[in-house]
Amino acid sequence: MNTARRATIIAGALVIVSMIGGVFSVVPAIEEPHYLALISAHESQIIIGAASQFIMIPAYVGFALYLYPTLRMANEALSLGFLGFRMIAAAFHLTGVILLPLFLVLGQEFTQAGAVGASHLGALGELLRTVRDLVNHVALIISLSLGDLLLFAILYRWRFVPRWLSVWGILGAGLAVSASFLVLFRVTGVVTPLYLAMNAPLALQSLVLAVWLIIRGLDTKALTAGAEQRGVGGAARQRRG
Repeated sequence: MNTARRATIIAGALVIVSMIGGVFSVVPAIEEPHYLALISAHESQIIIGAASQFIMIPAYVGFALYLYPTLRMANEALSLGFLGFRMIAAAFHLTGVILLPLFLVLGQEFTQAGAVGASHLGALGELLRTVRDLVNHVALIISLSLGDLLLFAILYRWRFVPRWLSVWGILGAGLAVSASFLVLFRVTGVVTPLYLAMNAPLALQSLVLAVWLIIRGLDTKALTAGAEQRGVGGAARQRRG
């Protein structure tokens, strides 16, 4: 097995790891209306959610790093942009991880506070929850989706995967960005059928792409043919010169 093939297998596996981490990073208790009163009884959810989201950071960045050498040969600018957006997304992921323990602190203070203190902590808790939603479901999703658009543009142009899979990804990324803007402008929430439905196509495409990378890898015949044509053309120009 050559290095490029091994890289695509690892990249596909990292997508699956990130998706599993995404499932376990959900903290249902935080989505409840009066969640601060529930935090103390659901500390394990917070800890598991933070650990799972942290695992997603190397998975997301590793996916880009393992594909980068091949993508760079096709288009260096777009591949650098894809990698850059993954790094930005990793920073937002880390911010999301850091925010989660703050809910534990607020929950502990809430259970010990009186009526007046509980009211202030409730307002602070809502602010913290809003910030987390904006980080995880707006800033993070938009940065990931913009990077994915660059990735799918390369995959489409060079036919590294079937074009229907690239087009599916482009449309899915567009829907995901649109869903994030709906959350940003408070048209919908993050735990609503509309938001979940708009993100579902990209999630399903990511799973299909991961399986494709593991089983088939990237088809680099077009890239190799292009390199050979450039080589032949260069040799012909040298002979004429």
